[in-house]
Amino acid sequence: MAKNSLFAVLLRSPWWISVAIALALCVLAFALLPDEYRVIGALSGLPFAVVGVIAAWRQWHQPSAARVAETQQALATMAWPAFALLLEQAFRRDGYTVQRGKTAAADFELERQGRRMLVSARRWKSARTGLEVLRSLQAAREASDAPDALYIGLGPISENAQPFAAEHRIAIWQAPELAQALRGLPLKETAAR
Repeated sequence: MAKNSLFAVLLRSPWWISVAIALALCVLAFALLPDEYRVIGALSGLPFAVVGVIAAWRQWHQPSAARVAETQQALATMAWPAFALLLEQAFRRDGYTVQRGKTAAADFELERQGRRMLVSARRWKSARTGLEVLRSLQAAREASDAPDALYIGLGPISENAQPFAAEHRIAIWQAPELAQALRGLPLKETAAR
């Protein structure tokens, strides 16, 4: 699906917008169309209702803004050993085999169902992520023939690093993704260690 298509935009929007469009199309069909076409006209809102249900399901499983802020604040105060332990727990819970990285560019090497991923997370507190970190992660991925790479950082990604990450399919986790990945894990107890 194209990134800026109507349904892609609606999937990223609050779920109730799609449902409201579906209801509006249904009401308009019954108000303006002749009797024999009303049901068919009302069915034109069905794709919007489906998108609304999918968006609601996705949004139901996403952490709240308060949870994201709480996670970001807790992670920003952690030392590397505590943060690394927390990430290991989250990855293992999600079914990955976790090994510490063998190079400076990759902190973890994950494997699940025969697919490997290199993870760079040591610079998670950096105020801004530049191109050099992503280039070194990409070089480590190419050297190890790992198909996937993940960069974890709380700060924003620089403008020149964003296209590089997209071009090389480097996934980026920031506070919202970390709040989702670390769901159910005790952040405060880990930060105190």
